[in-house]
Amino acid sequence: MVNKRILSGMRPTGRLHLGHLVGALNNWVGLQGEYECFFMVADWHALMSEYENSKVIQESIFDNVADWLACGIDTEKSVVFIQSQVPEHLELSMVFSALTPLGWLERCPTYKEQMRELKDRHIATYAFLGYPVLQAADISLYKAGVVPVGEDQLPHLELTREIVRKFNNMYAQVFPEAAPLLTKVPRLLGLDGRKMSKSYNNFIALSDEPEIIAKKVQSMFTDPKRIRKNDPGHPDKCNVHHYFSVFIPEMKDKVDHWCRHAEVGCTDCKKILGEHLMGFLKPIQDRRKIYTEDKKKIEDILECGRQKARDIAQATMKEVRHAIGMPQCPIK
Repeated sequence: MVNKRILSGMRPTGRLHLGHLVGALNNWVGLQGEYECFFMVADWHALMSEYENSKVIQESIFDNVADWLACGIDTEKSVVFIQSQVPEHLELSMVFSALTPLGWLERCPTYKEQMRELKDRHIATYAFLGYPVLQAADISLYKAGVVPVGEDQLPHLELTREIVRKFNNMYAQVFPEAAPLLTKVPRLLGLDGRKMSKSYNNFIALSDEPEIIAKKVQSMFTDPKRIRKNDPGHPDKCNVHHYFSVFIPEMKDKVDHWCRHAEVGCTDCKKILGEHLMGFLKPIQDRRKIYTEDKKKIEDILECGRQKARDIAQATMKEVRHAIGMPQCPIK
């Protein structure tokens, strides 16, 4: 029988944006009908890069969860919880860290990429090098059978599988080797054509007010070869056209025609996109208010999720302690 439990999470390092929506949230919502889903606020992972500005983590937790719920995460179907409120994550990470050779971590492509990209952060730390071990513990603690990933994340998941394989062979068959659930998501660039990033401030947040959305869309990168309104454009080179194809696909062909035949200027095209994005986000923002105006709703959801997650985590660690010969910890 296939294990249909999923563990996935996001780091609370600021407001969520359109990239999070198309890159993860839409997929999470769709998975709820088919899988047993555990969605984790990965605050320990956030601390690894944000320890110099750790206040942003606490500020982001409720804001992010409000967005999750507004986008369709259903707590009747899914468990939503905060990673640091389940101490077994760090306990299992300690066990896995004892088994993980440094070479496995140093070859991790994501680690190398982050070291190149986050040059303004002091992340050459023990914790940051070892974050794939904590990630392996996150997944294994709930005995997740599948993990939703993009192709670029496959090496990460394989490292989890290697750690689990080593534990199972050395001690006992406690953990499944989680299989990848490959997800195809639209590649969404930032407003300036670069990678969408909080560091670049080149995104539209899910909670942005209409006037902010309009202003941000007007700043968007367009076809660099279309200098004048009468010049025919190249929609395949235009970031605005790509946003139409992702968020308003029914207008994609019309916008393509406008651009190639110079029927609508870039400024007007961006105005139309902005209005559609406002309409697209309004239902999400309306549902979001239900939670932001009553913080206790989120507190109750997270407490319920914590209890459900911890029950499973404690049972797993009981097996782990038995397998490795460590004394059992009193259940609290």
